[in-house]
Amino acid sequence: MAKPAYQPDPLINQFVDDLWSTNGLSDNTLASYRTDIQHLERYVLSQGKDLLQVDQAVLRDYLAERFDKQFAKSSTARLLSSLRRFYAYLLVKKQISQDPTSLIKSPKLVRQLPDTLSEAQIECLLSEPNTDDPIECRDKAMLELLYATGLRVTELVSLTMEQISLRQGLVRVMGKGGKERLVPLGEVAITEVEQYIKFARTELLNMKQSDVLFPSRRGQMMTRQTFWHRIKLYAARSGIECHLSPHTLRHAFATHLLNHGADLRVVQLLLGHSDLSTTQIYTHVAKVRLQQLHSQHHPRG
Repeated sequence: MAKPAYQPDPLINQFVDDLWSTNGLSDNTLASYRTDIQHLERYVLSQGKDLLQVDQAVLRDYLAERFDKQFAKSSTARLLSSLRRFYAYLLVKKQISQDPTSLIKSPKLVRQLPDTLSEAQIECLLSEPNTDDPIECRDKAMLELLYATGLRVTELVSLTMEQISLRQGLVRVMGKGGKERLVPLGEVAITEVEQYIKFARTELLNMKQSDVLFPSRRGQMMTRQTFWHRIKLYAARSGIECHLSPHTLRHAFATHLLNHGADLRVVQLLLGHSDLSTTQIYTHVAKVRLQQLHSQHHPRG
């Protein structure tokens, strides 16, 4: 006899809906919460229980199973964060009398420094696109804008014409959780975006109407994956062999600002971080770079 199809507990949807209405979290973040709780629910259902019957013993057994399966510590830490919030919600709603996560410690994580590029590598990357080609002219403008503002790639590809003011040198960004911020543009980025709009954007749209600032070949909003492939193409062409991530230019933006004396809180505002501790990791990157320069150039380094 076939097993009945898995049906998530309605409590999960209620919790996610509450997160959306009270915190305005992004779709990706809400999906992560939902996925984490459903993973736990599948486990407890296999044990003949439900989410309201989870206690510390059940939770420890579940975490032990994840350990045996060699899940990454970062994944387990995120899962526990989701479960803490879920059971805190159930406690407030008086669905449970005790929080099973209260005495469970998160795994200790080694804080990874973000991948970044040197200023010389950035120069090579930004000079690689051929601006005589409409696609590469667009990419050049996107790269310059990305490095000038520290936008997330998702924020970049979703920009519309009304969000950018070249005359004022500002871009209005809708970040995580629907939080809006204004980010200034540098002269180089303004020039490149201006040239792109003037000479390449109309050709890319090919008579189509769109308010997307950087449309794809089909005149539609580009996916972040597509732009990520474009970054890797130019990195390969310019001989950059170090590991890259979709946030590499964002990390470079923050690190280079700090290296040149920018205030940490200013960088926090530009990046759209709600918590200063999220930005502080960049001070470690800057410190490592300063130590390298010191050891390389100081007479007693």
